[in-house]
Amino acid sequence: MIRAHTLLFDLDGTLTDHYAGIAASIRHALECVGAARPADAALRGCVGPPLRETFARLLGTTDAPLIERAVAHYRERFADVGWKENVAYAGVGDTLSALAATGVRMYVCTAKPETFARRIVEHFGFAPHFRAVYGADFAGRFDDKSTLMAHLIATEAVDPAVAAMIGDRHHDIRAARANGVHAVGVLWGYGSREELADADALVAEPMELTTLAA
Repeated sequence: MIRAHTLLFDLDGTLTDHYAGIAASIRHALECVGAARPADAALRGCVGPPLRETFARLLGTTDAPLIERAVAHYRERFADVGWKENVAYAGVGDTLSALAATGVRMYVCTAKPETFARRIVEHFGFAPHFRAVYGADFAGRFDDKSTLMAHLIATEAVDPAVAAMIGDRHHDIRAARANGVHAVGVLWGYGSREELADADALVAEPMELTTLAA
């Protein structure tokens, strides 16, 4: 059984369900650059991965200026209204409160730009439970979650051997592996069991996460 002194949480698909805001902002961006509107099935896979990776796939291109234009249009709508088109998963608030009471250190580690991530964490009242929120920057320095996690670990002096990354996509599992951190997959988000097969543990309900606290 995993026991951790430090827990790193993904945001989208783990703490909150942000599909509505993400999907609407992606559609807006694609319309602005003259691209076709994708089907809902395609958009569901866009919750979690870095934004530039998402637009490269949806546009079928490696044209960096085009991708950056799409990202800019996305962020314009997202900053205005998209970030609020979001709901917290049932039980997450109580789970964070229970974990905080154990004294475990908790951080947010998300591919979402840090500015928006902080706003969302505060909006849902989760901020008091986390020591810090780490996210991507607008320039793309931390688009690779492995790099972001390494930055968090170094900055916060986290011991990877007693830390766990909790997330719903393979990006979370891969980043944990790259940094020597335990990987915990959550099944209420956007990744399938198959996508999360390399995790050290899978959980089906938020409260199950309380067993991780050392």
